[in-house]
Amino acid sequence: MDNRFLHIHPKDNILVALQDIPEGTDIHHDNMTIPIPKKVKAKHKFALSPIKKDALVYMYGSIVGKAVVPIKKGETITTENLVHAAANYQVEDQQWNFTPPNIDAFKDRTFMGYHRKNGSVGTSNYWLVIPLVFCENRNVEVLKTALLKPLGYKSSSDDIISTETLIQHYRNRSSKEDFLQSNIIKPEIPNTDEQVFPNVDGIKFLTHDGGCGGIRQDSDTLCNLLAGYITNPNVAGATVLSLGCQNAQIPILEDAINKRDAQFSKPLVILEQQQSKSEQHFIEDAVKQTFLGLIEANKIKRAPAPLNKLTLGLECGGSDGFSGISANPALGHVSDMLVALGASTVLAEFPELNGVEQELLNRCESKENAKKFAGLMQTYAKRAEEVGSGFENNPSPGNIKDGLITDAMKSAGAAKKGGTSTITDVLDYTEPVTKKGLNLLCTPGNDVESTTGLAGSGCTIICFTTGLGTPTGNPIAPTIKIASNTQLSERMADIIDFNTGGIIEATATIESKGEELLEYIIAVASGEKIPNAVRLGQDDFIPWKRGISL
Repeated sequence: MDNRFLHIHPKDNILVALQDIPEGTDIHHDNMTIPIPKKVKAKHKFALSPIKKDALVYMYGSIVGKAVVPIKKGETITTENLVHAAANYQVEDQQWNFTPPNIDAFKDRTFMGYHRKNGSVGTSNYWLVIPLVFCENRNVEVLKTALLKPLGYKSSSDDIISTETLIQHYRNRSSKEDFLQSNIIKPEIPNTDEQVFPNVDGIKFLTHDGGCGGIRQDSDTLCNLLAGYITNPNVAGATVLSLGCQNAQIPILEDAINKRDAQFSKPLVILEQQQSKSEQHFIEDAVKQTFLGLIEANKIKRAPAPLNKLTLGLECGGSDGFSGISANPALGHVSDMLVALGASTVLAEFPELNGVEQELLNRCESKENAKKFAGLMQTYAKRAEEVGSGFENNPSPGNIKDGLITDAMKSAGAAKKGGTSTITDVLDYTEPVTKKGLNLLCTPGNDVESTTGLAGSGCTIICFTTGLGTPTGNPIAPTIKIASNTQLSERMADIIDFNTGGIIEATATIESKGEELLEYIIAVASGEKIPNAVRLGQDDFIPWKRGISL
């Protein structure tokens, strides 16, 4: 087997370069010779045979584009010779046959989690401080200053850069070279402060620009999202700051919490500033009541739980031409194993499922779910087109540079994160996960809007595949960064947790990396491993206002 390229599916009329292929090289595949007229960079695709103008191009066995000019055998696929095209889809009567992978090594395994009274189990134990409206953001920051350091928690804003060094250079009238060559990165110092509440993994302070103005539906959606965070198994309790006059009223939040958990019993502090004597008294009350809530949260300790109590979010961002053949299918294998073990997994980012809708429709357990998925996709696509930015505009400049030329090509690889299992439920944004198995969740492709939605629907861990690297995470769901290639894993070792590059290098298989990744997930779920996104305080939180976001 020639390890320089890969033919993914028998139907494909393009090949993937696994390493740079120099100009003038002759590639031999399937009893044919393919001359390479110009260098093909690793991650990019080249024609297996001549492709006529207007002919469809296939990858992963799916339509990923249409040729706008004739493409010669061996010629690189680019934005100049290929445009987005995707297959049509319709809801059909079909029975999906899922063959579960071997789970013998994991069927009796447990993780050490936080057990909640409603039967759910968290992988972390956080306290939340949340504003119901953007007017309270400043007060949230005041609470952050008042609580984090005194309680022994390291802040994500702790100094990492020594600006004092530059000030000294300035006072010494140092040269520009002295400025640029000086090392101003402070060494990372472990948090030596003793935590007052050792069983509380942290206090997370969420700020946002919603809750008032805009349209009322945005405020309702925000309340549903915040209710999802408060009821997430990773959360022990919360402090909610309300101004009082905003659209996102306290009863809307309380009703959203009750719909998710009718027996909700976590400590919950809700304060309204317009009912307070002064801002200082408001903050004082918030600190006191939060402290009392933390005392209750600290009483919970980790205990063994079966793996079917996990809810895993499946995410990708900064994808490259290798994501769909290494990191994503390895994560898909993890999803299949967890589904076979009775757990829940969640595939989001609907703009990045464009072109593979028919397969996903065929995998839906019920016709009702298939119709819901088709309706959500059609509505999303229509609204994107109405503002002049259809799904074809989804690939970013970084995606294109590293081999993802069309949205359908990107989507066909992104969908691999969902493995091959039956889809048991289809959820609109903020709807909670209630079923075991693979769920589809409507979110944008925007990384942080999507991860925000995954946690809001109940995910207790997020696996985030990337080919280019990205410094994002989530406040309450530990986020594991998975590299599609070894170069990225080595170059950005401070943010990457797991490397699937061995699949590209033919030193590992999708199955072996999937099993290795599941072991890492169990360690994270048990608090034995701390993902870099958690260590670095990458607590990204961006609610989706349901406007068009790709």
